[in-house]
Amino acid sequence: MSLTGKRLAFIGGGTMAEAMIRGLLDRHLVPPSHVFVTGPRRERRAELTKTYNVKALASNAEAAKDAHVVVLSVKPQVLATVMRELRGKLDEKQLVISIVAGATLRSLRDGLDHAVIVRAMPNTPAQVGMGVTAWSATTAVEPDQRDLAKAILGALGEELMVEDESLVDMATALSGTGPTYVFLLMEALVDAGVHLGFSRRVAEELVLRTVEGSALFARKSGRHLAELRNMVTSPGGTSAAAIYQLEKGALRTVLSKAVYAAYQRTRELGAEAEGRGEERS
Repeated sequence: MSLTGKRLAFIGGGTMAEAMIRGLLDRHLVPPSHVFVTGPRRERRAELTKTYNVKALASNAEAAKDAHVVVLSVKPQVLATVMRELRGKLDEKQLVISIVAGATLRSLRDGLDHAVIVRAMPNTPAQVGMGVTAWSATTAVEPDQRDLAKAILGALGEELMVEDESLVDMATALSGTGPTYVFLLMEALVDAGVHLGFSRRVAEELVLRTVEGSALFARKSGRHLAELRNMVTSPGGTSAAAIYQLEKGALRTVLSKAVYAAYQRTRELGAEAEGRGEERS
């Protein structure tokens, strides 16, 4: 899908919005003159303009006015305010793409009084073009607009369209929050290496290369992850001793609980956005 002639407005100029802008410009999908971005801080707007030569504005409504695509990339806590600013100011054919955590299609549709909406959840590796984004759309989104969303989200890495919006909630907990789990595990491994006697620099390099190589090997091998683990776990060996301690410490259970907690929080954010405010357990 060509983005030629399309104008994009990013409402919010944070980390993920910047990653999307960078990806779109690096792939020459849009020229800088067709990208608008907003933010409350003058310094941040100046920084984005200087770095990417895009037009940075203070007014959300002004940025969205002539855009073909409006990307909502703000914190959940300020979404309601932003939607009030844009309500009644969007053309019925404008495509809105939201990457706001937990914001459901229903809450976005009601808050904006607008029907053409895509809800997406990218993740942090999008900043280096290696992200994965699950997304869903309202029935009002036309096929050519779905292709447009696919092209824009593809600038972040891989994208996966799902018809069932609840899968976006699940993806938020698994892949959206996933880098947090990976970073924590990597941090713990580095600390363990330092405890053994490595310098932190060397321990970090060993861990980074191990994680990077393991992920690439797993993808290229096409084998089940359990099979790959068994390949390197010899009876009575070092891996077997390590795995015993991890299983004894209930690593699987802790990870499962963490993912489910993230899923529950995503649903809570969605409920709060819809004005229903579920009680936390």
